[in-house]
Amino acid sequence: MRTRLSGAVRAVLIPLVGALLAGCSTLPQTPLDPKGPVAQTQTGLLLYTLYVAVGIGVGVTAALLYVVFRFRARPGQVGVPLQIRGNHTLEIIWTIIPILILISVAFPTVEAAISTSAPPSGALTVRATGYRWWFAFEYPELGIVTANELRIPAGRPVRLEITSNDVIHSFWVPKLAGKTDMIPGRINVTWMQADEPDVYLGQCAEFCGDSHANMRFRVVAMSQADFDAWVTHRQAMKQGPGQLAEAAAAGKALFESPAPGGNCLSCHTVDGTPAQGKVGPNLTDVGQRSTIAAGILENDYESLKAWVKNPTDFKPGTTMPSHARLSEKDLDAIVQYLQSLK
Repeated sequence: MRTRLSGAVRAVLIPLVGALLAGCSTLPQTPLDPKGPVAQTQTGLLLYTLYVAVGIGVGVTAALLYVVFRFRARPGQVGVPLQIRGNHTLEIIWTIIPILILISVAFPTVEAAISTSAPPSGALTVRATGYRWWFAFEYPELGIVTANELRIPAGRPVRLEITSNDVIHSFWVPKLAGKTDMIPGRINVTWMQADEPDVYLGQCAEFCGDSHANMRFRVVAMSQADFDAWVTHRQAMKQGPGQLAEAAAAGKALFESPAPGGNCLSCHTVDGTPAQGKVGPNLTDVGQRSTIAAGILENDYESLKAWVKNPTDFKPGTTMPSHARLSEKDLDAIVQYLQSLK
């Protein structure tokens, strides 16, 4: 009896918790606060199926409690209650009801799948590639490659071509769209749209190794004018860094040096320079990003220096080597160079 009653309590609590979460717009990652058409469709379907499930749970629990109390053993009772085995009317009823419930869920599910399967015309194309443990974003129409911060124009659909470079990852921005697997050797196509300029947090939602929980990214939705300005500025960076301060210039030389302690160019790309490595994130615009290390550290001087010095302190399993053997002067120079890339 206690087990059945706890089920009834859960049936009551589920919609209450759902209602509370739906109002928590301050949560950084929640599918219950949709900010785009794809997320709105998916959230509507989620809540609809939740309400259906809660209704079934409440109905079954109420019927069970009725039977338990209505037909409980009483003092002086002889024999067993009237049996209904073979009652064709009841059997037909409790066969038809589940069929109707399934149909009521199937139709909106199929409709939602069809309506979100392909982006509207005029969508911006972005290729998203998952690595252990960071994200690369390429804009083939614009000739831009960046990492861990996906900049998009608000109010415009974005067509995402999603894949992986190593193991299976999952692309998920809870407020903008549901999860899409990132599979090596395969391109999955999905889309999303942000209705308002804002920063939307995303992450890998498929366990992929030691630093799976540290594989995050941000979607920066901008006004069309701001996005166009960013594109123009970012394309201009293909010419390489401009005039650098003395310390930053020294850091650039060390960054591009093949000697031990430098050799960053073998893994990273900085447009317009000899650094054209493809193993790690593109760093052309790293100085303008709000975070580093795939979203786990603020992009400030001390955090960047600590990350360059020994990245495994923050991201276990990372393939980025330690630079702890560098002097403080050399570390400062590299950090100043990286911060100038904006």
